[in-house]
Amino acid sequence: MKELQSLSLLFLAIYFVLLVGGIFYTRKSKDSVDYFLGGRKLPFWTISIAFIASWWGAGSAIETADKAYNEGISAFMIYGMPVLFSAFMIYIFSKAIRKIGTITQPQLLEERYGKLAAYLLSVLIFIFMTVSAAGQMVAIGDFFDTFLGINYTWGVIIGTAIVVLYSSVGGFRGVVITDIIQFVFLLITSLLLFGIAYYHSGGWSNIQDIALNNNKTDYNDITSGFSKNVIYVITFGAAWMIQANVWQRISATRTPEDAKKMIGTSFLTFIPLYLMVTLTGMFALGLFDKMPEEGIIMGIITNYMSPVLGALMFIGISSAVMSTMDSLINTGALVLSVDIHKKIKEDKLSSKQLVLSGKISTLIVSLIAIIIGLRIRSILDVSWIAADFIATGAFVPIVLGFLWKKGNHKAAVASMIFGILFPTYNLFISLGIDLPSAWEHGSAQQVLIGMSGSLILYTIVSIFTKSNEAKANQFIRKAELIKSKAS
Repeated sequence: MKELQSLSLLFLAIYFVLLVGGIFYTRKSKDSVDYFLGGRKLPFWTISIAFIASWWGAGSAIETADKAYNEGISAFMIYGMPVLFSAFMIYIFSKAIRKIGTITQPQLLEERYGKLAAYLLSVLIFIFMTVSAAGQMVAIGDFFDTFLGINYTWGVIIGTAIVVLYSSVGGFRGVVITDIIQFVFLLITSLLLFGIAYYHSGGWSNIQDIALNNNKTDYNDITSGFSKNVIYVITFGAAWMIQANVWQRISATRTPEDAKKMIGTSFLTFIPLYLMVTLTGMFALGLFDKMPEEGIIMGIITNYMSPVLGALMFIGISSAVMSTMDSLINTGALVLSVDIHKKIKEDKLSSKQLVLSGKISTLIVSLIAIIIGLRIRSILDVSWIAADFIATGAFVPIVLGFLWKKGNHKAAVASMIFGILFPTYNLFISLGIDLPSAWEHGSAQQVLIGMSGSLILYTIVSIFTKSNEAKANQFIRKAELIKSKAS
């Protein structure tokens, strides 16, 4: 184990030098479009890989493999199905998002509704991105702790420091370059883990026999535990469909056609990727009599790989966690810099000041996320908290903004205020505060109440208040998702 840890530290140092070295050789950002969107000059396939890397992170891969070991193929529903649902929905809206041409989601919402709605969305996105980044910090802290024997706190700090350095220096272009490198590492790692798990498992028929002997009768039933797993599909799916870092990548494409190709390519790629990590966990049933204390992935590395190969696996998984973390931090910084700081300064910041603001915002988002990651050590719990805010508060006004001309600024504001208060109330309950609740906490009922409440408020306020149809028509006509009477 000591040899594995020493080699892993050595490879991590080499990897860090190569990563940062590559970023320093990228050209400097001239303005906010350059810093946060790569100047909209990157080919769609590079952004596609960055998009895939940001959603197919090691945190979700590790969690899926562990769940699949215990629950079987239905573990695919926790991360894989929400990703596919989200990607499909984004595919429908991708060209419209790119045609609007804004840098951020709040800018888009301001164009559709007005300034207050844009500010509220900025708050929701900032919360979502910061909390979600904390989830990846939990993953890197736990992984460094288990793999290297580094204290969890220092694992979080070291892993985050690497991400902050290359993210703040290279901006979005740097994130895309490193995401491509990190995706290759994770893909090789996942293929090797899958191959080793399959080889040592005794084959599919042996896994079925073991599952039956252990009374796992629903091991091959993807609908098993549906009432529980559908919560993740609805909440994660709705939240990720409007995830700001995904829209950032759509906005960074050269053309609306590139945006659609990027999402379509990613959708088809996600299917085998998430199936692979699910099957890896299932095949591990033939490798271990019980769940390894350190988890399935770590168990395979330490028990079935040489130190050199294990160290390479460590780099692959670490890089994957970082690829998701950098995406979340970069988008959180984008909102803080462009939608909050710039607005406070009333758009008086120069291009150089905006780039500096972006770098400082990167540090602020990272520091807040570190504090959260050190307090809550559960990837799934952190992901749930983040998704609850964005799904309840932002899904309805954003999606209906493209589809319903009658929807107006007051309706969007009412919907988002509810979307901030309801998840905050649920968060207090999660933290152990004894508050009355008419719904089961963390249930499908809670999700449906939250999103239905947002929809009902949006609809009622839109019907009974005056709408700015000229503004709505202009926005919808620009997006060209549906035909408006003004077109």
